Amino acid sequence: MLTAQNLTKTFDGTLALDGICFEIGDGCVYGLVGSNGSGKSTLLRCISGVYSPDGGRVGIDGIPSFNNPSVKSQIAFLGDTPYFLPQSNLKEMALFYKNTYKNFDSETYKYLLSVFPLSETARLSTFSKGMRRQAALILMLSAKPRYLLLDEAFDGLDVVMRKTLSNIIIDSTGKLGMTVIIASHNLREIEDMCDHISLLHGGKLIADGGVDEVREKIHKIQAVFDSVPETQVFDKLDLMKIERSGSVISLVARGEKAEIVSFVESLGPKFCECIDVSLEEAFIYELEVLGYDVKSIEE
Repeated sequence: MLTAQNLTKTFDGTLALDGICFEIGDGCVYGLVGSNGSGKSTLLRCISGVYSPDGGRVGIDGIPSFNNPSVKSQIAFLGDTPYFLPQSNLKEMALFYKNTYKNFDSETYKYLLSVFPLSETARLSTFSKGMRRQAALILMLSAKPRYLLLDEAFDGLDVVMRKTLSNIIIDSTGKLGMTVIIASHNLREIEDMCDHISLLHGGKLIADGGVDEVREKIHKIQAVFDSVPETQVFDKLDLMKIERSGSVISLVARGEKAEIVSFVESLGPKFCECIDVSLEEAFIYELEVLGYDVKSIEE
């Protein structure tokens, strides 16, 4: 199991990670969502052992990942800029990975070459951004790590390749028990493939859970009244947002759906409706509570 306990990381006096705690089991797709600068890349680098934590700990099965080859050998990390040996080609990099990762599977490598049609002998430095990312994905998926960390996994890939990669990731978690952690600022891009979603903001995990669990914690209610109650009446709820337009009250609240609806109906509305909230909406409401400008998320 991959765990973090009160993980902190600071750069030049700025707290990039602030008391991060989580547990991630095997064989799942874990989505890490947040705006630019929220700490996603820093968290992945701490998990993979690239960065040393300034406080707390992170590692596999209780063993820290930093400066520990036995743990690092179970992790493959694809950052925003893939790294290859100078002047290398894909065939040479496959040999390098085979000597580094004991589970490297040549048959998987050949299969992925047929899925992502890249030249084995052309210098990787001549590849486009999308092609370099495809090359890195071929190598890392062939290595069959226990944990695959992807920072903006679909950046530079076209629509067809994005769908192909999604299918391969889902297949790998099911057949190999691999855990894939995908960091992205675009929730729509990864939502359908994730078992678990976390929202990172300001270096803190502010929402965390199964996809349905996160979505079902938040409810949107619209109610129409003959005599509209003062909005302060709704303070008994765990309100995230409330608006009044004429005789209509629209609110968003955390909690049990039945309890929220029952409370609103006790105020005697002519009409009351609970509207399903999408996962993206749930995260936007969480960010609005924190005073974040959600336009960058919605765009």
